[in-house]
Amino acid sequence: MADLVRAMNPTATISNAEEAKAAARASAIAIFLGVIWGIVGIVWLMGPGGAVMEAAMADAASTSPETAGMTEMMAGAAIGLAGVLVVIQLILGLVQWFKPNIVIPILFTVLVVYGLGSTVLGMVMADQMEELGASAAAAPAWQIWGGIAVLVVQLILHIAAIRGASALRKFRDAQAY
Repeated sequence: MADLVRAMNPTATISNAEEAKAAARASAIAIFLGVIWGIVGIVWLMGPGGAVMEAAMADAASTSPETAGMTEMMAGAAIGLAGVLVVIQLILGLVQWFKPNIVIPILFTVLVVYGLGSTVLGMVMADQMEELGASAAAAPAWQIWGGIAVLVVQLILHIAAIRGASALRKFRDAQAY
């Protein structure tokens, strides 16, 4: 366990294959953290967040009567899509845990950087969007700031995993000769 905690440090030196494997597994831990945060989001959407989302959709549908009946279906589709994405994350996390590679940490690093960028841009542009008359379901502050914190931790862990997976490949190639 101490090796795993040490391996999560993206600046730690990697001197053998076991340390490299532990560092590569840091990506799986980051993915599992994202799965937990995704489940929290789904639970919130099924509770009070669903009401906020449906109210925002109903407000948008009030300008267009033909879309008024679609708000409940769209809310259900959003929850279903979120559930599917959480399951896909869980599968990729298990793959990374049992068979560490470099592709999954790189993919998730790109997704995390995109998530951080879009979250920050959304926060910066929120006032301007309201001035244009756009109404959107506002997430509570705990969800926004919690999401940013989760994304930052995930980014650190994925960077450590990229280093670990790269070192693991080098150790495996050296053993092959």
